Amino acid sequence: MAEKEYDIVIVGGGPGGLTAGLYGARANRKTILIEKYMPGGQIANTEEIEDYPGFEHISGADLAMKMTNHAKSFGLEVISDEVKEIYVEGDYRKVACASGDIYSARTVIISTGGSPLLLNVPGEKEFLGRGVSYCAICDGAFFKEQVIAVVGGGDAAVEEAMYLTKFGSKVILIHRRDELRAQKIIQERAFKNKKMEFIWDSVIETINGGDRVNSVTIKNVKTGAISNLDVGAVFVFIGFVPNSNVTREPLKKDEGGYIVTDFKMETSTPGIYACGDVRSQLVRQITNAVGDGTTAAVAAEKYMEEKGW
Repeated sequence: MAEKEYDIVIVGGGPGGLTAGLYGARANRKTILIEKYMPGGQIANTEEIEDYPGFEHISGADLAMKMTNHAKSFGLEVISDEVKEIYVEGDYRKVACASGDIYSARTVIISTGGSPLLLNVPGEKEFLGRGVSYCAICDGAFFKEQVIAVVGGGDAAVEEAMYLTKFGSKVILIHRRDELRAQKIIQERAFKNKKMEFIWDSVIETINGGDRVNSVTIKNVKTGAISNLDVGAVFVFIGFVPNSNVTREPLKKDEGGYIVTDFKMETSTPGIYACGDVRSQLVRQITNAVGDGTTAAVAAEKYMEEKGW
């Protein structure tokens, strides 16, 4: 087991983490980013991005690579490891990894993102980025004048389904119960929307297609009846879980488990910051994460300066 000392340790390599790494390294602080998989986070699995300023069209993998290389050009160190725990010991924040290595730092920036809950049905993973999505704002515009299926019954599912009516010829919301869980006012708006239809008491059994999604197989949970529905896309909104349980310290969180920060991105534990999807906020987009990462890194630098480190 080795212990290595840094000024800033960033946990998670999504857009927020990579931006924090760029600013931390650019400030001439010894900065390391620890990512379990490949840098880029969820955008690395996104087929095409068209809502990031300066790039009308770019693949998620290309944008992730550009962000990574840009941050590295300023001296950011990037390693692959799984962070098991973050804790405070005196003036240091310790980051313990699965490899046995421990990274000791004056500041830590948590950029661990989160994960959408999956349907776990055949075709879901195979068609990710080719008709299966978990973000209406990100991908809705790719399915203009197509029939779009939305899965879920809560506020997020209904609101995202209404948003998708801006693009699709029809949006069909599929829900396993016979009534929605969304707030009544949201339901009323959805029921009045002429582009929306509802399939009750039903679940998706399989997502089908060739190069892209072209249909779903649906099962009625009460009758057992099986049917096929021709759709060009499936948007899944059955929940999102932030990867926020990485600290020994009792960080303040909201009711959804997202880390609460102040305007400096600082958590309830001094010297520990959070950015991107793991943080409690209104919108979760690449642009948000980049702004968060900038603020977190600048705030971490100022924190160290004030401490005389």
